[in-house]
Amino acid sequence: MKKFLNYLKLRDKLLLMYVLSVFIPIVLTNVVFYNVTTSNLRNQKIRDADMALHNLKNELRVTIDQGVGLSYSLYADSIFNKTITRKFTSEKDYVETFNSYLRGALADQNVQGVRWYQVYTDNPTVLASGYIDQLTDKIRQTGWYIQSKASFSRYPTFIFSGQKFSLIQKLNNYGTSGIEQLVKIDLNMERIHQIFYGSAFNGMVYLVDPQGRVQYGNDMTNLPEGVPFKEISFPKNSLTFKNVYSGINYLEGWTLEGVMDEENVLKEVRKSRSFVIWLACINFVLPSIIIAAMSRSIHVRLVRILKHMKKVKAQNFQTIPHEEARDEIGQLTVEFNRMTETISSLINEVYVADIQKKNLELKQQQAQLHALHSQINPHFLFNSLESVRMRSIIKGEKETAKIIQHMAKMFRKSISWSDNYVTVREELELIESFLTIQQYRFGDKLEYSIVADPAALGHRIPKMVLLPFVENASIHGIESSPDKGIIAISVAVQADKLIFRLKDNGIGMSPEELEELKVYLEENDDIGERVGMKNAYYRLKLCFQDRFMFAIDARERKGTMIEISLPLMEAAT
Repeated sequence: MKKFLNYLKLRDKLLLMYVLSVFIPIVLTNVVFYNVTTSNLRNQKIRDADMALHNLKNELRVTIDQGVGLSYSLYADSIFNKTITRKFTSEKDYVETFNSYLRGALADQNVQGVRWYQVYTDNPTVLASGYIDQLTDKIRQTGWYIQSKASFSRYPTFIFSGQKFSLIQKLNNYGTSGIEQLVKIDLNMERIHQIFYGSAFNGMVYLVDPQGRVQYGNDMTNLPEGVPFKEISFPKNSLTFKNVYSGINYLEGWTLEGVMDEENVLKEVRKSRSFVIWLACINFVLPSIIIAAMSRSIHVRLVRILKHMKKVKAQNFQTIPHEEARDEIGQLTVEFNRMTETISSLINEVYVADIQKKNLELKQQQAQLHALHSQINPHFLFNSLESVRMRSIIKGEKETAKIIQHMAKMFRKSISWSDNYVTVREELELIESFLTIQQYRFGDKLEYSIVADPAALGHRIPKMVLLPFVENASIHGIESSPDKGIIAISVAVQADKLIFRLKDNGIGMSPEELEELKVYLEENDDIGERVGMKNAYYRLKLCFQDRFMFAIDARERKGTMIEISLPLMEAAT
C-alpha cells in the first residue's frame, strides 16, 4: 500500500483522499439510509396490508355470521320444524296454519347480511308459498344442493353457486322420519362486494375454498370460474398474504389470499433513488473541481523543482526562477537554489580534485585485492586433495581416502555452484558428506539417519541453508555430550510446504539459553559473509520474508529439535 501511494502524484493523492475519506462514506451513508428506509417502509406496508386483510376477513365473517344466526334460529325452532313436517289434512288447513304462524315466523328473520332465504321440504302437504318451497327432484339437481349434500354436519354449509354465496342448513326433523327439509340462505352480494372493493388492502384479494379454488375476489378479470389459486400467474416481485379461517366449523378450510405488487409498496422510496444518485454526483464533481484547482498550484511548482533536481543529477546546476511565494513550496524553492549554488561552488573548488584522488586510491586497492584473490587457485586445492586421496588409496588407507573425497566434494560444491538455489537432493548429499566426515572423526560416538520424501528431492531451496543447523547439532550438541550422539534428519512435503526436521540427543539448552538464541536469531543485523545458524536464518528471511516458519525446541541434557517449513518452489527439471 505504501509503495502504491508513493507512485501516485500529489494531485491524485488529494483526489484519492477525498474519495476515500469523504465521497465514499457519504455515498455509503446514503445507500445504507436508503436501504434501511426501504426495509422499514416495506415492513410497515406489509404490516398494514396484513392488518387490512385481517379486517376484511373479520368484516366478511360478520356478514356470514348474520346468515349463520338465521340458520341456527330456524334450526333450533322446534315449533317451526314440527309445523312444516306436519301432515296437513287439506290445503285450507295449511293456508290457515301459514297465515296464522308461518308467515310471521319467517318474516321476522330478515337481517342485513341476508338477501333472501328459502325453506325447502319434501312434505307433500306443504304448498309453495313465500319463504317455503317444495324440495323437488329439479332442486336436488342444482349445484348448491349437490355441494350441500357433500357435508353431513349439523352446522351450516358455506358454498358459492350461481355467482352468490349461500348457507345451507339441514333443519331438525325432531324425530319425524321420511321428510327432508333444509333452509338455503343467500347472502347479500352487494354487501360482500363493498367489503372486498372497499378494503384498505392495496392489492388483489381472493376468497379461496377448502379445495384451493378461487370463488370470489376484487379482480376476477380473465379468471375462469373455480380456477385453482396456485395456477394464477402473478408478477415475480409480488408479495403474498394469507389469512385462514380456523376454529369456525362452517368456514373451516376457507382462506383469504392477498397479492400485492412490491413496486406499489416501494414506489415512494424509489423516487428518492434518483435524488441519492444526483446528490452523490454533486458531492463528487464539485469538490473534485475545487481540489484539482487547488492542487494545480502545488503540483506545477513541485514538478518544476523535480525537473531542476534532475538537471542537478546531470551536473547542470541551474537555479529556479524566483517568484513571490511564502508557502512551503516557495521556501523549498529558495533553499533548493541556495543548495544548488553551494554544491556548484564546492564541486568546482574542492570535490573535483578530491574525487580524482579517491578514484586513484580505489583503483590501487582494487588492484591489490585482485592480486590477493589470485594467490589462491581453487583448482590447486582440488588437485592437492585428489593427490592426497590417491596416495591414501595406494597405501591401502581406503577410509582416509573416502573422507578426503567427501572433503573435496564439499569444497567443490561450496564454491562451484553458480546458482543461489539448489535441489533438496544436492543439499542432502552435501549434509551426508559432512556427517560422514564427522562420523569418521567421532567414530562409534555418532550415529545419523537421513529420511527424505521422494516428492521433496526435486524442489529447490537456497543453497547451504540447512547444513549450518546440522553442523551446529554435530559440533555443539553431540561433541559436548558424553553419551552416544544420534542425529535424525527428515524432509517431507505436506500440502504446499516443504518440512525439514532435525533432531539430536545432545546436551540441549536451558530455557534461558534457548530464549537468548531466539533473540539472537531475530536480530536484523547485516551479517555479511558470516557463517552459522544466524547466517542461514538471515538468508531464509531474505528469500522468503514471512512465508517461512522456523521453530526450535531444546531441553537441557535431552537434545534439540529444529523444524523449518518453507513454501514449495518450482521443482528442478
